[in-house]
Amino acid sequence: MSSTAGQVIKCKAAVAWEAGKPLVIEEVEVAPPQANEVRLKILFNALCHTDVYFWEAKGQTPLFPRIFGHEAGGIVESVGEGVTDLQPGDHVLPVFTGECKECSHCKSEESNMCDLLRINTDRGVMINDGKSRFSKNGQPIYHFVGTSTFSEYTVVHVGCVAKINPAAPLDKVCILSCGICTGLGATINVAKPKKGSSVAIFGLGAVGLAAAEGARISGAARIIGVDLNPSRFEEAKKFGVNEFVNPKDYDKPVQQVIAEMTNGGVDRSVECTGSIQAMISAFECVHDGWGVAVLVGVPNKDDAFKTHPVNFLNERTLKGTFYGNYKPRTDLPGVVEKYMNKVYDPDQIDVKRLILVVKLQELELEKFITHSVSFSEINKAFEYMLQGKSIRCIIRMED
Repeated sequence: MSSTAGQVIKCKAAVAWEAGKPLVIEEVEVAPPQANEVRLKILFNALCHTDVYFWEAKGQTPLFPRIFGHEAGGIVESVGEGVTDLQPGDHVLPVFTGECKECSHCKSEESNMCDLLRINTDRGVMINDGKSRFSKNGQPIYHFVGTSTFSEYTVVHVGCVAKINPAAPLDKVCILSCGICTGLGATINVAKPKKGSSVAIFGLGAVGLAAAEGARISGAARIIGVDLNPSRFEEAKKFGVNEFVNPKDYDKPVQQVIAEMTNGGVDRSVECTGSIQAMISAFECVHDGWGVAVLVGVPNKDDAFKTHPVNFLNERTLKGTFYGNYKPRTDLPGVVEKYMNKVYDPDQIDVKRLILVVKLQELELEKFITHSVSFSEINKAFEYMLQGKSIRCIIRMED
């Protein structure tokens, strides 16, 4: 039992007091975990664009003050009542979505969209009692997507915590908590390109690069990167992208450009931008008869997807995915193991769910990490992201 178990912990946290204003390092109080909750000591964070998006208060009802952060690695400090599969000292990755293991989605071999713990960006409190575990001078500070990892300590529902190999370097595997698994799984688990096939990736940010990495691991021969920013093309080569298309360079729809490049269309496409036009283009650029398009990006709430029904009748398939179809508690520890072991183990193939996590022996996490800053410099990480300089910036909670 931790010496601080059951007690309020005072620690440093990066608090967003207002939308778009620099985070402020404050001393906050973190309450003990309640039933089915765990309190974590966070050691490393990675800044994801989702943190920046909600910090800017785009597409949401503003909720401040708030502690952001959801890509992280840490150690269990204490556990609440009813928690049996985690104990103090366990190395873990908190995840923005969960796995209660009891609902119909969790019991399904095909879904990872837990009824109880599915992502909720508007909720700023714990589901157990509707209260925050963070406060400063008696004032509650809101949670973010159930994780709030921009704090030295945080409280998370046990269903949103994946226990991993303690030998795994948390400053590397923390990036698997969100964006990298989202893009990687979209390709490997959902698009499932065959060896020698062609894949178009729309958007070459972190998620798109992870999708490209999935295509490379799968053995795709042609990986076509589509982005409006040509400065991203050189970096994308490290992730297997070997052809590039900038829609601004053409006076025709990019789906037509890609179809002409590939004798009728690509075998698979993965859209990672959130742009409704990119989504339509990603679908219309796949080959008739067998083409599959996978949507990953989150559109604006008023967007409408419009395409001619004949595109479906001609046997093109459109799919969506959430967190790369990975179940956080069940699948994430295995993803970490494939990074650690880099060994092909046919017994690890989950045939029923067709998730080929075994292919991750080739996954290279290091190339996603472009910057590293101390916790006191967390606002630099936001600057790097806003300037388009970083794929993933690691935030060291301890120096």
